[in-house]
Amino acid sequence: MKFTIERAALLKSLGHVQSVVERRNTIPILSNVRIEAGEGYLNLNATDMDLDIIDQVAADVGQPGATTAPAHTLYEIVRKLPEGSQVELDSDDEGQLALKSGRSRFTLTCLPTDDFPVMSGGEMPHTFSLPAAEIRGLIDRTRFAISTEETRYYLNGIYLHAAERDGTPVLRAVATDGHRLASVEGPLPTSAVGMPGVIVPRKTVGELRKLIDETVDDVAVELSETKIRFTFDSVTLTSKLIDGTFPDYERVIPTGNDKEMVVNCKTFAEAVDRVSAISSEKSRAIKLALTNGTLVLSASSPESGTATEELEVAFQGEAVEIGFNSKYLLDITHQIEGDSARFTLADAASPTILSETDDASALYVLMPMRV
Repeated sequence: MKFTIERAALLKSLGHVQSVVERRNTIPILSNVRIEAGEGYLNLNATDMDLDIIDQVAADVGQPGATTAPAHTLYEIVRKLPEGSQVELDSDDEGQLALKSGRSRFTLTCLPTDDFPVMSGGEMPHTFSLPAAEIRGLIDRTRFAISTEETRYYLNGIYLHAAERDGTPVLRAVATDGHRLASVEGPLPTSAVGMPGVIVPRKTVGELRKLIDETVDDVAVELSETKIRFTFDSVTLTSKLIDGTFPDYERVIPTGNDKEMVVNCKTFAEAVDRVSAISSEKSRAIKLALTNGTLVLSASSPESGTATEELEVAFQGEAVEIGFNSKYLLDITHQIEGDSARFTLADAASPTILSETDDASALYVLMPMRV
């Protein structure tokens, strides 16, 4: 195998695939990227056995073939080469990959391509496409609530499924860690009707979000009961799904909350951030005291002292005091894009619903804490 490629093109493609490769591997081949050269193109492939990425890039191929090379090492070499340089790679039958660029010479030890695992596609009976901007929105507004608790593995991802709102089919993404819940929805593509509900793992969500950052085209989505595949631009990302049952999240969305507060979201978030500077590092507790037209935020800790801040809000009704984890509160308010946030409350012990006043597509539930 022999080819020449511009440094920037190779670096971009290696950047896409090498982040899938774990830094520590008990299986040596999983530390490598598979490089396949064909007529005028390269396919770079990396996997951790749960997630597989293939990126295609144009190259001047002198001799087609395939090899595998240490992913992180190759990426670091290419990254440190001068901008605008040409990179020539040449593999021999001895299991060596020679890299030349200007006056630089490197030799990397390769492993046989036969050892490289293939995440065979299998049947993907459900196929549809979504605008990249819509996927970005679904991910950005839910992933902060993904659980990091490995024992509750079925919460370690985003639950993607077909649902209904007021009789209209929607594609809904839900994430929860037991303390907060994020539910965001968009139009359901006609071809996605009948799709199974799937849990997309946290790592896959993170890699997909990075890769579609600059994409303006639609993303093709294929899925089965066990795998999901995203195809866009030059990239194909295939992932195993989390094998578990996502809990019946609709049961924790309260329906009887009878108190409503509307507040300017930016002003509220800034006030929470200031007052929470006093709260203890461990609990991050902050108290909201509501009376007609007024919200008082307060926090106290034996080590730091006390803090209070008063805000004007739209609220009528019986006074209520409720405590929240300030970090969780800020995580949610940062997802609200409009000017105003609506809080729908019941009492100090019941979950609160947060939403935008003029956007019904996103809903957040936050569990209270004792302050």
